[in-house]
This record gives sequence, C-alpha cells and structure tokens, in this order.
Amino acid sequence: MITEYIREAMKLASYEKLDDGTYYGEIPGFQGVYTNDASFEACRDELMSTLEDWIVFSISKHHDLPVIGGISLAVKLMD
Repeated sequence: MITEYIREAMKLASYEKLDDGTYYGEIPGFQGVYTNDASFEACRDELMSTLEDWIVFSISKHHDLPVIGGISLAVKLMD
C-alpha cells in the first residue's frame, strides 16, 4: 500500500530546470517535499526519498496524510 501511495504521489510531482542547469522538483499538497539536484533523474530519485522520509515522519507524529489516488495511509490508534 505504501508503494502504491508513493507512486500516486510521484505522479503529481512537478519539475523545473533552473537557470544554473539543476532541476527542482516538488509535490503539491505535500508541504516541505521538494528537492534540487544536478540531473532530472537525481532530482526525481531524491524527491522520492524525501517523500518516503516525510511519510515516515508524518506517521510517527500522527499527522494526517493526504488521500492520493484513493489511497489513505491513515493510522488508527488503538485503545
């Protein structure tokens, strides 16, 4: 389920080639998930890694995650 969530989120990613020749990538709706790298491939890979870290951090802090492609990673706390 997490892999599918990441795939769906990465479909929302946007990339831009900057004036210095590097690439900037971000995923709208995922605050703080952005990266800048020397090549498009490196930017995409780093963006995915940043997203994974963001998901783990958000879950550990019990933050709500956006529903992406009908996939929810909501964590239910047990009594």
